[in-house]
Amino acid sequence: MAQSTSIQYLKGIGPKRAKSFSGYGVGTIEDLLYYFPRRYEDRTNLADISELKEGQFYTIKAQVRSSRSHSSWRRRSFSITEALLTDPTGEISCVWFNQPYLNQYLKTGSSLILYGKVQLYNARLQMDNPEFEFTGGEDDNSLNIGRIVPVYTLPQGFSQRSLRQVIKNALDEFLPKINDCLPFDLRSRNNLLNLAQSLLNIHFPQSMDLQKQAHTRLSFEEFFIFQLPLVLRKLKRKEKKGIKHTVSGKLIEDFISALPFTLTPAQEKVIGEIKADMSGPMAMQRLLQGDVGSGKTVVATLASLIAVQGGYQAAFMAPTEILARQHYDKVTSQLSGLVFSGKKIRLGLLTGQDKERKKICRQIKDGEIDLVIGTHALLQEELSFKKLGFVVIDEQHKFGVGQRALLPKKGDNPDVLIMTATPIPRTLAITLYGDLDISVINELPPGRIPVKTILFTHREKKKAYAILREELNYRRQAYIIYPVIEESYALDIAGAKKMFAELKSGEFKDFRLGLIHGKLKQAAQAEVMSKFKKGRLDILISTTILEVGIDIPNATCMIIESAERFGLSQLHQLRGRIGRGRLESFCILVSDGQTEEAGKRLQAMVSSNDGFRIAEEDLKIRGPGEFFGSRQHGLAELKIANPLTQLQLLKRAREEAIKLIPADANLSLRQNAGLKVRLLQRFPEYENFMASA
Repeated sequence: MAQSTSIQYLKGIGPKRAKSFSGYGVGTIEDLLYYFPRRYEDRTNLADISELKEGQFYTIKAQVRSSRSHSSWRRRSFSITEALLTDPTGEISCVWFNQPYLNQYLKTGSSLILYGKVQLYNARLQMDNPEFEFTGGEDDNSLNIGRIVPVYTLPQGFSQRSLRQVIKNALDEFLPKINDCLPFDLRSRNNLLNLAQSLLNIHFPQSMDLQKQAHTRLSFEEFFIFQLPLVLRKLKRKEKKGIKHTVSGKLIEDFISALPFTLTPAQEKVIGEIKADMSGPMAMQRLLQGDVGSGKTVVATLASLIAVQGGYQAAFMAPTEILARQHYDKVTSQLSGLVFSGKKIRLGLLTGQDKERKKICRQIKDGEIDLVIGTHALLQEELSFKKLGFVVIDEQHKFGVGQRALLPKKGDNPDVLIMTATPIPRTLAITLYGDLDISVINELPPGRIPVKTILFTHREKKKAYAILREELNYRRQAYIIYPVIEESYALDIAGAKKMFAELKSGEFKDFRLGLIHGKLKQAAQAEVMSKFKKGRLDILISTTILEVGIDIPNATCMIIESAERFGLSQLHQLRGRIGRGRLESFCILVSDGQTEEAGKRLQAMVSSNDGFRIAEEDLKIRGPGEFFGSRQHGLAELKIANPLTQLQLLKRAREEAIKLIPADANLSLRQNAGLKVRLLQRFPEYENFMASA
């Protein structure tokens, strides 16, 4: 079958080329058929050079008249390759940066197809870094000339021409053998092309109208397959009884009274929603969205105490040891004076590196710990609870769907609260997380001053250091964030380790510096964080390990180096590590902004502190795949669909799933056989779940 046949057996690939595809998640013929173009070029009507206008993108066919490669007069290590290209109507200069090897390929007289943006330089039109491919013999012109041509992200060892031919070979051989997973009546109702037509026209469109129809069909399929398990889970949830918790009592009242701050109206509203769930007959499955610093943790702690006061245990899982330890310290402080049934609330911390791991596991099993806070260590098979009644999963996007499901299985259908500081527009969240009820904390605690965000180029870094130094002189603390640990010569990015050494002996030699990154042992990480938290370090040099959860009110300045290397939501998460007290704070982005996309991201950061607005911008700029991350349930499968731009299509797919599942929950009807194969191929964990439906 196509879906299980290795691509190495396809004409034009073989074992070596198959290996280069593995990094792109392509191992089978079906993977290859679903390896979609990133854009198209309409080569039915190529532009003449005489028609080109500044500021627009064009595809042209031209010949190389001359080419040369030389070093930049500003930076000797920076090379420039120039070529003069002509067609019967005129000539244009093309320039490539730091690719000196191109000169040996750009032979005089060779014919090229080029795509790029036309700029004006020294009063002459020029294409900077255009994509190009050589035109050759006539044997494969039908794939490369005179038609709408697909352009792919290239694995190593392939040219656009060779990859097109390989995909054409796969379509010719396997398309007739592929079964359509969408039932005929569903396709008819939604006016969708069949699968064979769609795959053919997504790779080699006969027209842009047919390409759009193919895109719609394949997007619908992805959304539909994604929605089926969500609808199935919600149906199963209704069938299984949960725990009816008592949601009021002295313990809850004492906890709220002891807090050194007043809960915000948004927190009060969410607590009301959680109480309504926990007192009901069905197990709670609730997603809590809240911007960085909005107070989600205190809500989760209160909900945990509701379970504890009824004699149940609560488990709180965080994605990193740093965050787990911080939650543990904060909750320990908040519960220090509380007494329930004549004794204190018993807390435990369980991480992968804990020396007392066996002892803590035994205490959890024997019911001697009421609330355990931990990392993935909570998922270990040997850990069992005496009476687990409530589960919190923090920063849920950091865990895979399989991991998220493991912890609740350690109890008898406990209530589950899933938290995220990566806000998603509400309409989209309702559709993407259809098996969850959704709560939102959309305001920050009173007294918080919005962080001021400033953008500097690398040449202006001294200004950034001056702002940071001023904050340190006020006895405040600061972060400097780098995108990598070691220095990257290929990307020309300074590494955290190298800059730590330089800054410690140079720019900030009068201050106390610490270094933290993911390759440090957990004990070393904990020691550095403890020093910073206790004020024994002034500056913390770090990588993105600080992205989530670190809460140090005295930290008022953050410099993010090479900020264009970070995603928008990631930048917002990092910025959330400062401005957590009542002091004015500064987030300084240092970047030379290489691309238009990077420029949009950075300007969005400068103009807004609103996480929901930033999330929407991030979705628009990057699309769902990168925004949600590869670990998100189903969303890694969205290779072509975009929930932000195709929300109506996503809703239609959800409506069809809601219609189908109650009628055939385990997809046993003949017309749904292909659908079942497709679903279990994508989400094999649902096989047992469906069998019990």
